[in-house]
Amino acid sequence: MAITEYDYIIVGSGASGAVIANRLSGNAANSVLVLEAGGVDTRKNIQDPGGLVELWGSDVDWMFSTEPQPGMSGRQIMINQGKVLGGSTSINAMIYVRGNPRDFDMWNALGGDGWAYADVLPYFKKLEDFEEGASEYHGAGGPLPIRVCPDESMRSEHFLVGATELGYDGPHWDYNGARQENGAGPLQFHITRNGTRATAASAFLAPVANRPNLRIEIGAEVDRLVFEGTRVVAVEYRQGEQVLRVPVGREVIVSAGAFLSPKLLMMSGVGPADHLKAVGLPVVADLPGVGQNLQDHLHLRVVFRSKLNTPNTTLLTGNALFVKTREGMSAAPPDLQLNFTPSVPKPLMPVLDFGGPACIFLPTLLQPFSRGEVTLRSANPKDAPKIDPKYFACSADVDVLVKAVKLCREISKTKAFSAMNGGELFPGADADLAAFVRSQASTLWHPAGTCKIGYDCAAVVDPQLRVRGVEGVRVADASVMPIVTSGNTVAPCFMIGEKAAAMILNGN
Repeated sequence: MAITEYDYIIVGSGASGAVIANRLSGNAANSVLVLEAGGVDTRKNIQDPGGLVELWGSDVDWMFSTEPQPGMSGRQIMINQGKVLGGSTSINAMIYVRGNPRDFDMWNALGGDGWAYADVLPYFKKLEDFEEGASEYHGAGGPLPIRVCPDESMRSEHFLVGATELGYDGPHWDYNGARQENGAGPLQFHITRNGTRATAASAFLAPVANRPNLRIEIGAEVDRLVFEGTRVVAVEYRQGEQVLRVPVGREVIVSAGAFLSPKLLMMSGVGPADHLKAVGLPVVADLPGVGQNLQDHLHLRVVFRSKLNTPNTTLLTGNALFVKTREGMSAAPPDLQLNFTPSVPKPLMPVLDFGGPACIFLPTLLQPFSRGEVTLRSANPKDAPKIDPKYFACSADVDVLVKAVKLCREISKTKAFSAMNGGELFPGADADLAAFVRSQASTLWHPAGTCKIGYDCAAVVDPQLRVRGVEGVRVADASVMPIVTSGNTVAPCFMIGEKAAAMILNGN
């Protein structure tokens, strides 16, 4: 007999949703339905780590665009997000950075009880299969393979040793180890031992797809959650020309990302009451924080001519240095991640031609002060959300990236880097650095914070990720971060899924 009601319905198959589906369906007593708006993840460009650029702007990408950004010369910025099994893990750069221990301690201090670093470290370790083996800070034998920059030509001793000349630890610093900041080392990636992309779907869904209590529906765009009073009773979604409604017995777990999770809550009547009424939606629960607190990481390209003919590689970058740029930050996480690529990556060669060998510094703003919002355009679920990150609304964010350009120049002058340094190409010695930052910075595709954990009036979920004011709904993805983590966000999203599943299975 076909199941007509599911204990758990998970909206989204990305880093958090796939983990939750795997863990909940591991108990045969639980019936689990995963609703994924995109299609299958079998295309070659997904499996190939070098195929990602061709995926951006394709039918596996939501192709979200921001509102014009006054702080960025009025530009609208494309924010690529995966619309496919595995979500953004199927189109990202596969860089695996947990974040800084202080990030999670801050979550805990802001009302995320149980989300301190000591609390979340076991969940990071549980999901990982780290190629260098288990240790105090790494897990082995988990579903997700983690490798240290598997492309040897991408590792750059010129950059890494140059950073140590400036007083940073390295050159083979493990930023996912005892301490993240002030160290330079090769990046870690979620890539299989065979050299293919490891996605949320390949690691957590494919191995269990035949479980009789797990159903995965693709091409299923969720329009709204259906409430009776404040209790969720069903999920309504479109699949092809059909509009379907499936009942839920226990919980709906919304794992649709920092744009679509708040959109879905608002489309369902959960959000700022005035905004919902303005677009013609009934109010189930007045939660003013839904869609607020949007944060994102911005990055630049600082380009030098290279005196070396380093082979072009499939990875976009391979080395990183984590830095605190502001004075008096002893208790804060780093605010700058400086990646380095010793040659133009193969995936970017069609769009980046510097007329000869070049190397690229990629500074990233990790702890933005600017906050934006996600709102609805209308009551039509087919309309994309209105995304206004308010990039560089706070000039302190510009200051960090100006300092980053200066740090790139300092590294370029070190003895170790001298063999590579053929001179600065961009921005150039005479450039107005603040103007360069505002005109050239773009997203690193790490939106977060729009359904944040906490107890304050803007909090959307409690420490168990249950949505306030309603029953039977949780959110588990980057949107629950009260403060975005200090690094690429996919690793903490995997962890959020792991911890969410444990709380649900434990009855919390």
